[in-house]
Amino acid sequence: MSDFAGMEDLLQDFLQEAGDLLSDVDNKLVDLERNPDDHRLLNDIFRGFHTIKGGAGFLNAGELVALCHLTENLFDKLRNAEMTLTPGLLDIIMAATQSVRNMFGEIAQERQPVPAAAEVLDGLRAALAGNVVAKADPPSVAANAKREDTPSAAAAAAVGEGPDWQALHAAVTGQKIESSPVVARSSAPLPAVDAANKTLDLAQVQPHFPPEGRRATDKPGAAVSAAPSGRRVDEKAAAREVTIRVDTARLDQVLNLSGEIGLTKNRLTSLRADILAGKTDSETLQALDQAVSQLDLLVSDLQNSVMKTRMQPIGRLFQKYPRIARDLARQLGKDVELALVGEETEVDKTMIEDLADPLIHLIRNAVDHGVESPEERRAAGKPAKSVIRLEARQEGDHIVLIIADDGHGMSPERIRAKAVEKNIISEEEANTLDDRQSLNLIFLPGFSTMARASAVSGRGVGMDVVKTNIQKLNGAIEIRSEPGKGSVFIISLPLTLAILPVLLVLLGEQPFALPLSMVREILPIDHDRMQEVGGKETLVVRGEILPVIALARLLGWPQLQRPEYGVLMQAAERSFILAVDMFAGRDDAVIKALDDFRPRGVAGVTTLSNGQIVLILDMKELLGDLTANVERDVRGVAPARALEFSA
Repeated sequence: MSDFAGMEDLLQDFLQEAGDLLSDVDNKLVDLERNPDDHRLLNDIFRGFHTIKGGAGFLNAGELVALCHLTENLFDKLRNAEMTLTPGLLDIIMAATQSVRNMFGEIAQERQPVPAAAEVLDGLRAALAGNVVAKADPPSVAANAKREDTPSAAAAAAVGEGPDWQALHAAVTGQKIESSPVVARSSAPLPAVDAANKTLDLAQVQPHFPPEGRRATDKPGAAVSAAPSGRRVDEKAAAREVTIRVDTARLDQVLNLSGEIGLTKNRLTSLRADILAGKTDSETLQALDQAVSQLDLLVSDLQNSVMKTRMQPIGRLFQKYPRIARDLARQLGKDVELALVGEETEVDKTMIEDLADPLIHLIRNAVDHGVESPEERRAAGKPAKSVIRLEARQEGDHIVLIIADDGHGMSPERIRAKAVEKNIISEEEANTLDDRQSLNLIFLPGFSTMARASAVSGRGVGMDVVKTNIQKLNGAIEIRSEPGKGSVFIISLPLTLAILPVLLVLLGEQPFALPLSMVREILPIDHDRMQEVGGKETLVVRGEILPVIALARLLGWPQLQRPEYGVLMQAAERSFILAVDMFAGRDDAVIKALDDFRPRGVAGVTTLSNGQIVLILDMKELLGDLTANVERDVRGVAPARALEFSA
């Protein structure tokens, strides 16, 4: 029987509010490390623990109350200047907050939390007694691991991470915590990024990062273990978050529009009765036209308002990362600050959940081998503190995420050499790659520039996961890097996954929908100008030789007539022309999933205004063979061969 039987609603409220508070406390602790004398931060953190303790007491979670009480007493002494915050003391506090988070996980499974690890409790008691030195070794990860089942090393290796990092990764992606971030930000502008041309002036990266500002007492080198231990969670705890927070103003807008639609519906019902009764004068018909127009406008507004209820500030995802970056940097002996920009940018809720894995991999890589150690940075004439920038912004109907560091950058020559060394590509293929294609090699499975895998990275899995997950969201990722100045990863995503802008094309009388994000332009096909290259039909568009692929051939349909129009599309690293019979316009498709039966190459269905059901083509899947060959082209295969596929 559950330890919290009959308290399920109260339990969920506590976990939501206390989780928000703890995330807020985590970020304020990162700020406090940079500003140890900030009494406002000390008071806020004290109140956070006090509030969590009160809620835990109401649930009779005695062990959580005891842990919060010790931590609360510690902050009471700090805010009253009875103690001084040191790196060693902050390590102990960080370990305590992680123990609190572990207890939340147990409460979420409707179990009373077990006592915190002895090392954590002993460390807090020793700190209260004044027995903490500035360079105290923090409690180890094993301290928390004793309380729970830890994934095996083999399981950790399977996902490309050691046991320590797997535990850290699980905490970021597995917690159902959302709150507004409180993170130190840099007021300096980010380097300008031209999303259309995918260019970035990397020379701007270094000057815009904040100057060195670490305290002299906070020296690198001390290992820290704030990483949570791995845990096995039941199906209920591992399920995706099914609730969403919505601003009441947005709900009020939906309610008002619903009321207006109800009034318009009544008006249409009255007009319908008049028309059925034979009243068809011009005044009645004009009133009908006005009512239909008003209904159309109201329904569009309602659709937009409902879609906005799915949108959440991406800061609720970003706020998890400063603590993670800080802890990992301490483990590696580096001085790193994660600066957040654009947390207020709104993204589809389901997309926020799916972005957790890619972002944690990119931040991990930036901390692990993107930025240098303080000694290396000083030798290179850089500030000892490195800054990783995580930015989000909306550009048109897309969301752009930027992860930029001011580290040593990536060398295309070294990447090519490493790929040859690992037998991922041949030396001849490496010689045909330009710098951009060379950088994209890091996304290939099994690729890593590290000589030896560590507990953090080096098995060649992380970046492959990043690209795969971004593509699942109908997004794209680009790399810009300059040796000695840093690297920038630019992720472009659709604004929402519920509505997809599509281009409607025709094969005979049958319409199909193509994702508009892949469409570059529409052009007529001049068959007299078509040429054969390697046995494939091609057209030259502004000096670029592009293969022509018939949609009928992709679908396995008979080609009844010569296509007269082409859609210039971008797939993976190559462009091509998709030949179709005719166009039926552009539309914003509301995607309906095909759960029971999903043919290959079909992302879903939508309904046109005339009631006709149209298939939305999944071009990435439909062109699976093509994409695989394009990947080979990235490794040096000739373009004509790279675009071969079987119909």
